[in-house]
Amino acid sequence: MKLIKPNDLGINKIIEWSPKININDFIRQVNRVLKQQMIESSLDISGVNIGLTYSKTRFNGLRTWFVCPICQKRVGTLFHVDNCVTCRMCGGLKYKSQRYNRMIENKLI
Repeated sequence: MKLIKPNDLGINKIIEWSPKININDFIRQVNRVLKQQMIESSLDISGVNIGLTYSKTRFNGLRTWFVCPICQKRVGTLFHVDNCVTCRMCGGLKYKSQRYNRMIENKLI
């Protein structure tokens, strides 16, 4: 039987010396690569070529945005308006609350 000394760590069976493969790190890396490929591509929605862009978040992440085909601004939502794909401003769309507030103001005057 071999005598083990207190400072003897063995030949090479120490966990700190072995490279780790962590599933969460692997998933994060794959997600980053897929997101980058998605950003570099463009989408075809109803025959309109829609670009994608991104902005950096506070914690070194990426937030993906659509690029409006009319005004070229980054937006989170696009709408189908009169057989065209646009952002809310270019499509002349208003929220229900905006319309309701103006109706009240007009009645008071």
